[in-house]
Amino acid sequence: MKTKVMRLDENNIDEHVISEAGDILRQGGLVVFPTETVYGLGANALDKNAVKGIFEAKGRPQDNPLIVHISKIKDIDELVKKIPPIAEKLMDKFWPGPMTIILKKKDIIPNETSAGLDSIGIRMPSNKIAMELISMAGVPIAAPSANLSGKPSPTDIETCIEDLDGRVNMILGGDNSEVGVESTVIDCTINPPCILRPGGITLEMVKEVDSNIYIDPAIMKKPDKDLKPKAPGMKYRHYAPKAPLKIIKGDLNKTIEKINEMVQNYIDAEKKVGIIATDETIDNYKKGDVVSIGSRKDLNTIAHNLFYVLRSFDEKNVDLILSEAFEEKDMGVAIMNRLKKSAGYDIINLD
Repeated sequence: MKTKVMRLDENNIDEHVISEAGDILRQGGLVVFPTETVYGLGANALDKNAVKGIFEAKGRPQDNPLIVHISKIKDIDELVKKIPPIAEKLMDKFWPGPMTIILKKKDIIPNETSAGLDSIGIRMPSNKIAMELISMAGVPIAAPSANLSGKPSPTDIETCIEDLDGRVNMILGGDNSEVGVESTVIDCTINPPCILRPGGITLEMVKEVDSNIYIDPAIMKKPDKDLKPKAPGMKYRHYAPKAPLKIIKGDLNKTIEKINEMVQNYIDAEKKVGIIATDETIDNYKKGDVVSIGSRKDLNTIAHNLFYVLRSFDEKNVDLILSEAFEEKDMGVAIMNRLKKSAGYDIINLD
């Protein structure tokens, strides 16, 4: 398959390109497009054969459900059976934006899109190109992240080209993704609603809408291999760089000491080591390939940089990556969720 790559200016979107991309989607093809979270790999959510193409292009497990993207709130009515009052409040507060809401689906959504579940995650992105594309296509767009399954999610067009050139019909490029991690997924088929995947909207933010909303405690732990995932990212190893990743968790001074000790041991064994540090700690590491992911005072920037930093170690051809940990609070919950999955839950606890 020949992939057409088009770069767009989000402040002056070429309608001819968007129209062509919309035609591709209506005809059952695959289009990569930017969103504010990460880049997405889109197909017509109502076309089961088109949706199968997503799984084939990514090498994605068939039991991993997709998120359906819409451009107008009223579009949700044809897709779901019922919208509880709490879901309406969340939509009013956070749409368009990085929140996916799980609701009971109507039969119009094929089982291929929902991975056989009777529910579906719906999202209305805020990215201008994404909104224009969905509107122009005239169909809801099912879209996971635009990467090969298991690899770190893409936040720029170059990463999408690297993974999916020759596997999709078109790649639309815009600015780098603003948030940098996937949307928050909240299950509104139960009461109170439950967060199944932390993301760009934090628990603290949704509690302002309903103080009873909580995070599923299972999502920060290693998943059961027999789990039937209700949301993307719950079961399989995700976001993984080529090299094994270990997280060092504990007092920051002890963490620095432990990482330096481990780096020396690996260097003695003729291994090339990458280190994920922060602005506050980077000067404490004298050996290894050290990258700062941002300042601990700005977790939003760390989230924005996370997948880019993980991918950067692939280019450096390191044998192992060691990462500092972050407090599991506010955006730190989403950061640690992604890091733990990247590491396959390989964590060294110092406390």
